[in-house]
Amino acid sequence: MTPDLCRLLDIDIPILSAPMGGAAGPDLVAAVCEAGGYGTIPLWGRPVAAVAAGIDAVRARTGGNFAVNIRLDLPHDEAIRACIDRQVHAVSLFWGHSPATIEAARRGGLTVMVSVGSAEEARIAAEAGADVIVAQGWEAGGHVWGQVATLALVPAVADAVNVPVVAAGGIADGRGMAAALTLGASGVWIGTRFLASREATIHPDYRARILAAPETASEWYGDLYDGNWPKAPHRALANATARAWREAGAAAPGQRPGEGEAIGLDPRGAAVRRYQSYTPHPETSGDIAAMSLWAGQGVGLVRDVQPAAEIVREIHEEARRILNAAPGLLE
Repeated sequence: MTPDLCRLLDIDIPILSAPMGGAAGPDLVAAVCEAGGYGTIPLWGRPVAAVAAGIDAVRARTGGNFAVNIRLDLPHDEAIRACIDRQVHAVSLFWGHSPATIEAARRGGLTVMVSVGSAEEARIAAEAGADVIVAQGWEAGGHVWGQVATLALVPAVADAVNVPVVAAGGIADGRGMAAALTLGASGVWIGTRFLASREATIHPDYRARILAAPETASEWYGDLYDGNWPKAPHRALANATARAWREAGAAAPGQRPGEGEAIGLDPRGAAVRRYQSYTPHPETSGDIAAMSLWAGQGVGLVRDVQPAAEIVREIHEEARRILNAAPGLLE
């Protein structure tokens, strides 16, 4: 199944874990790698020493290849250098365009994955030397770069480039994986399903809401949770914060109900404020349900807490069964 991507990443299963900031720590990334997939750890916005420490923490848990996720809208040259110095297998670049960064990473021996929201962005990244294109559909949870749904985006991107394409957005089981592969993807990028993994570093109340949510509970917002990350569209579970904001006429930042009030404390004791871009950690306290509970539209398919390795194997095996039966589906 998708040998080109698997050879490039040196993996057995073309399932990649999404770099969910605050949720995808070394344990989750390593567990996905150990199961034969490919983990991605978010290390953006950190000092070089913290980037190096994050890389070392994953390597202490797995000998498998993984990627370091880096935001292009933040200073990132030193992080790229740390990845090169640490001889990480790959970097995952998102939230911006930077052919120069792609070229620098490639010169340093890194495999480069670039997240895009359109076929034109994919072409630009591939021409700059990207090895893998991640086509992120509008259904994806967390911060969403584009506005095209996965079903339409993946084949458009696959037609536009000659490098492996990884489908992201709304994929939470083997049916979604099989569909993505038939659309032209070489693998899948999964986030929301891994929020229900035992290794995800999220608050129990957040996980419980993921497990109970229907597919309609995931909503797209242009600028709701903009604290610490302004002007960045995102998708999260509907909650009391979002309802109050809508009832107030979807007021602009600076005019929203309860804006700036402390609704909890992070593990260091710092205030978590309403409308802040923040992933509730297991040790976060306060009104967890009122915080930014990132989730994609695949959330309605997430019903059990499982080890990450079991999730990888289950999705892969289901996709194989479906694809093996495909010749008979139209008879």
